[in-house]
Amino acid sequence: MASIHQHDAAVEAAQKIEMVEVEDGYTLTNVPEQSITQQFDIEQIPQQDVTQQMREESAVEDPTSWLMYGGNYQQQRHTSADVITKDNVGDLELEYLVQTGVASSMEGVPIVVPGDPPVMYQTNGPNHAKAINARTGETLWSYTYANPQGLLLCCDANNRGFAVHGDKVYMTTLDSGIVALNRYTGEEEWYTSTGDHEIGYSATWAPNVHDGKVITGSAGGEYGVSGFVAALDPESGEEIWRTNTTPAEEWAGDSHEHGAGTVWMTPTIDPESGMIHAPVGNPGPDFDGTVRPGPNRYTIGTLTLSADDGSIQWHYGESPHDVWDYDSSAPKIRVNDMEMDGETRDVVISPGKTAWVYTMDANNGRLLERSQETTQHINMWKMVPHVDEDRRVAFVPGAQGGNDWQPPSYNPETGLVYLNQHNAPHEIFWEEAQYEAGQTYWGGGLNDWPDVTNPEGWNGNISAIVAVDPVTGERVWREWISGEETSDYLWGGSITTATGLTFLGTQKGNIVAYDGENGDRLWQFQLGAPICSSLSSWYDPGEGKQYVAVQVGGSGWLHGGRRGSTVAVFGLSEN
Repeated sequence: MASIHQHDAAVEAAQKIEMVEVEDGYTLTNVPEQSITQQFDIEQIPQQDVTQQMREESAVEDPTSWLMYGGNYQQQRHTSADVITKDNVGDLELEYLVQTGVASSMEGVPIVVPGDPPVMYQTNGPNHAKAINARTGETLWSYTYANPQGLLLCCDANNRGFAVHGDKVYMTTLDSGIVALNRYTGEEEWYTSTGDHEIGYSATWAPNVHDGKVITGSAGGEYGVSGFVAALDPESGEEIWRTNTTPAEEWAGDSHEHGAGTVWMTPTIDPESGMIHAPVGNPGPDFDGTVRPGPNRYTIGTLTLSADDGSIQWHYGESPHDVWDYDSSAPKIRVNDMEMDGETRDVVISPGKTAWVYTMDANNGRLLERSQETTQHINMWKMVPHVDEDRRVAFVPGAQGGNDWQPPSYNPETGLVYLNQHNAPHEIFWEEAQYEAGQTYWGGGLNDWPDVTNPEGWNGNISAIVAVDPVTGERVWREWISGEETSDYLWGGSITTATGLTFLGTQKGNIVAYDGENGDRLWQFQLGAPICSSLSSWYDPGEGKQYVAVQVGGSGWLHGGRRGSTVAVFGLSEN
């Protein structure tokens, strides 16, 4: 285990914060009056700024780095590091555990900046962050952001990670802001608010930095806000452009004003074309479409923008006029030069809550292939009568999907996409709702499994791990996960390696390595707490080792997971 500092003011401040349930979600109490940075041996951090070229080479062209949430801009979550193979993965050993000291949501992805030593930057709820020596696990600085009193949080105090550029790292904050920290010292450089947290805006995703812009988005659709994607200046935090996802000219009447369509996961970027592929959530109110007639463009699907000015290029909708909470919030995967139907195409791959994987032409959004079902389809698209709250429909995939926010991965070596899927039934019901600022705006509700009437034909499995060929749509392999306990659901993402491995974590605390070609489990390690995060991997030439990192503990469906506070790092030498 890595060394633990006896006194850490940032950790102590974060430990006092409590998340409490209120009528319309959750809020934080005992928040610090000001943000706190605690420095330790920061001289260990090599002073080498991160450049645009370094990010473009991250993970795939440069196996020594993992510089962004999805590994690379295309969010393939793939490393070209090749030390760990199918033959030796059984020898993978636990290198160290970092105890963050803050038992909160652990959905973040550790990023790693190469150097001597490499430095890991990780975040967890509620807006706590660390710089760590990635060889030894020693904490170099800690930071806790001072969120204001009175926050509105629909689901949990999540934070999913840093972006990095130059001498700074960037983290979204629960009050719908972005804070820039000096990555050598952990001290605040600037803060920008992107939405009014008093009416429900919040922020939990890892931002992205591309070509002089910090790309960010919006959360809070449950409170009737209006979604957007925005770009900020990385040096000053000044807003450069903003694009609304529910433009008035596309919606009926004034329904766009509270139409949601938030972008609450990290957008994908293609540096070559300058396209941003944003994952867009459901329209609001969630379960009552009568107050928002029409397709509710540009919700539930992929919205492609120009990184230069935010202008809309195309949109593909997966559930127009949705009333089933079928967000399309999982990060999109960009693959260029894919051989498909005798042609070479640039494509965007989107796994939806609908339990289909959509392969689209990256230039115009035209659907090229829709996969076989990744989970069961039962009572899908069935409408709930708008009569009273007693009329309910059990349907699969339920409101978790299919594919909720959990990031998929793609392996260029196998040509397959790997998905953590949900097969749990839900029941939804309608109720009339009037918008009121700062109050939930759902137009109904849902019953969570197992408190539902199981629909006829349901196989009893609440989740599955699935590999899909995005060229043919074929479901190549699928491992069903039992429904004996509610904790069997999957709440994090996967990664792939150049040697054909797929790593992921389960809510039961296992980190698992699969043979990506056939789904055989080759190795697993029990970490003692739920894994709700997405992994990262890198090669350290100074040690001659490939590492795999995962955050352990906390989070889950509507604040349902048991809390933890660990970052686990595994390693294997090349000799």
